[in-house]
Amino acid sequence: MKAAEKVKGAKAQSVKFKYVLGGQNKDAVALYGYTNNRGLNQLEVTSGHLPRKNNEIILDQRAQQQNHYKLGDTYTFKNQAHLKRQTYKIVGFANSPLYIDNTTRGSTNIGTGQVAYFAYIRSSQMNLPTATLLNVRFDSLATKDPFSKAYRHAVNQKVNQLKPIFKERKQQRQAEILAEGNRKLSPATERLTAAQAKITQAKQQLSKQSNGRLKTTAKLTATQTKINQQRARLTAAKTQLAKSATPTYTWSTREDLAGFSAYGDSADRIAAIANVFPVFFFLLAALITFTTVTRMVEEARMQIGTFKALGFSNLAIAKNYVSYAFLAGILGIALGSFVGNQYLPRFVISLYKGYIFTVPIIYYQWAQILIAAILSLIATVGAALYVILRQVKEVPSSLMRPKAPKSAKKIWLERFTWLWSKLHFYQKVSYRNLFRFKSRAFMTILGIAGGTALILTGFGISDSIGASGHRQFSQVINYQAVVQANDPHHLNTVEKTVSQSPQYKSSTPVGTDVVKVKSHGDQLNDVTMYVAKNPHQFTNYVHLRSVQTNAKVTLPKSGIVISEKIANTLGLKPGSDLHVTTANGHEAIIPVAKVVKNYIGHFMYLSPAAYERAFKRSIPIETLMVQLKKVTGKSQTNLSQKWLTDNSHVLGVSFTNDQRKTVNNMSNQMTPVVLIFILLSGVLSFVVLYNLTNINISERIRELSTIKVLGFFDREVTMYIARENIVLAIVGIIVGFGFGNLLTLYVLHQAETATVVFPLTIHFQWYIVATLLMILFNVIVILVAHRHLKRVDMIEALKSNE
Repeated sequence: MKAAEKVKGAKAQSVKFKYVLGGQNKDAVALYGYTNNRGLNQLEVTSGHLPRKNNEIILDQRAQQQNHYKLGDTYTFKNQAHLKRQTYKIVGFANSPLYIDNTTRGSTNIGTGQVAYFAYIRSSQMNLPTATLLNVRFDSLATKDPFSKAYRHAVNQKVNQLKPIFKERKQQRQAEILAEGNRKLSPATERLTAAQAKITQAKQQLSKQSNGRLKTTAKLTATQTKINQQRARLTAAKTQLAKSATPTYTWSTREDLAGFSAYGDSADRIAAIANVFPVFFFLLAALITFTTVTRMVEEARMQIGTFKALGFSNLAIAKNYVSYAFLAGILGIALGSFVGNQYLPRFVISLYKGYIFTVPIIYYQWAQILIAAILSLIATVGAALYVILRQVKEVPSSLMRPKAPKSAKKIWLERFTWLWSKLHFYQKVSYRNLFRFKSRAFMTILGIAGGTALILTGFGISDSIGASGHRQFSQVINYQAVVQANDPHHLNTVEKTVSQSPQYKSSTPVGTDVVKVKSHGDQLNDVTMYVAKNPHQFTNYVHLRSVQTNAKVTLPKSGIVISEKIANTLGLKPGSDLHVTTANGHEAIIPVAKVVKNYIGHFMYLSPAAYERAFKRSIPIETLMVQLKKVTGKSQTNLSQKWLTDNSHVLGVSFTNDQRKTVNNMSNQMTPVVLIFILLSGVLSFVVLYNLTNINISERIRELSTIKVLGFFDREVTMYIARENIVLAIVGIIVGFGFGNLLTLYVLHQAETATVVFPLTIHFQWYIVATLLMILFNVIVILVAHRHLKRVDMIEALKSNE
């Protein structure tokens, strides 16, 4: 602690900690020694109280929810936990800031390989001579965003300051451990020395005697043998002391906490969506607003002309409409800012399950509000100014007369005589009107295409995020478990133990390492490297397919095969050189042979020949990739416990099902957010369609009244408008499909994390759903228009303004 606090601003707190087995199901538990709830990583008690007595324990609230433990229950640890007592009374349940994601508690090398929950007992109950965990805090980092690059950079700087101090502390600690060990061994050394001196003295005396010499010599020989055995044990103890006296420090930051990085990644994905969707929402909203305000001013031509004739200035007339648009804009901005900042985030967070956070902290996003306000006023006040400044340039007599309708022109479709001649009269009228009102047709197509694209993008994001896990565990990874031996020499016995299980199908041995890779000045940490003992057999367990050609890839005798994300991040391609540093510090520059498809994580693959060629040494083969028959969660737990119990050389077991669950959880967490965007997209699409249809009818009310007078039935009058809407909707939906794919691709690119690739995936049914929604909106709008057109006062509409 003193060593850590040598760094400026550092505050250290020591904790006794270890992984143990306990509970009804022999769960892997992260066990902490509790002293008080002050300082770092304070527990939040959800029920009960903190441990006050030596026989009390407080459990993770996850144990209460998933394992159904209750206050007052007795909790028992396995003997291997080496605690001062094995049974404890459960007095409370709590949350810890070390575990923010309720779906995971990290991994370990005992039990199933997955930590089930954490627990705290009194520190005095843990049979540990010293603390095993040191938490270090820097006040200067407390206010930084823990997921920002600035924070990560600052943390790395602090770690780099701590490491040299602990390198020096390592030597001091080694000397302390040796001194303490030798102090404990010194009485035994002194006893052996004294015993040896007595034997030596006895032998000297025996040489001077003649009677009883044979019997005494035999006794002294036996005593000497016993002393030699004790000396051998003492020597072995000193040798073991020398080996274990060097302390090992494992460094970790918040990024290494279970679920912490996943939380940041989820936030980044939501941010990526939130940085794209509002832009398109706003464009559609601006389209509606601009069209509505423009139409409002244009419909007031006669009133503007009257004001001009009465002597009102252009400024006074313009102010009337600009003030209205400004007031509408300001009210919309105020209401949208309040609802958008306070209610919508709370609603999203309430649906976003899985984390320990219960009370959202919401801040007003003033920069975004300012941008939205400026753009909103442009769409409202700007539209009013644009139209009114054109209107006031005309003379009063022109303004007081209705605007002359656009003259009909020959459309390009008429050039295809064979097709035009086959169309009905009503169809010809509709197509003429489509080309006659080009701007309105364009806005309708744009509105429908935008709505379709947003709905399709919402579904596409959900599909694509889920596709990462599905493709990783069905198209790339073809094994169900990884079993690690504690020594390469014991791998055969471990394989024999594993193969005796009824669920066992096959296995292949591999060497593994976690390495760092560099290229073009960029670096990636925590890259998993596999060296296949049997390269041809290995491809049955990990399907390697080229990114460029999708062809099957085999491990070459020279060069390295890397996953797609490594290549994209470091700018690599086949033939590029890659600098690799192993966990033990061995370095090599290896040419990239192939880039293969991979969707989650960073992986590198080598043949034994390629590894030896690069590093001038062979890698220890101490891991098995195991293919199993279908296993359930319970049988998976039983398998893991059986392997660990039956063979002491099994260091750890992990299952791909646990990784799959984590990925699926990531996808499920996005579902509420995506559904909200789909819902809002649908509402906005309906409003756009309704608004444009309403404007279309109001602009052409004289035309529609005329055809009613000429004898068109109500249904025919409605179809006069609806037929145009249907054609525009079909075009808009088709265009929206294209926009939807492009928008989804862009959002996924923004949402990708450092380790995950999201393949563009939109299932066919969502195209159908988006189409049906647009058809439904169109039908509703047509029915509303039909009711409106049935009630049109033809005489009032056709009355001359003069």
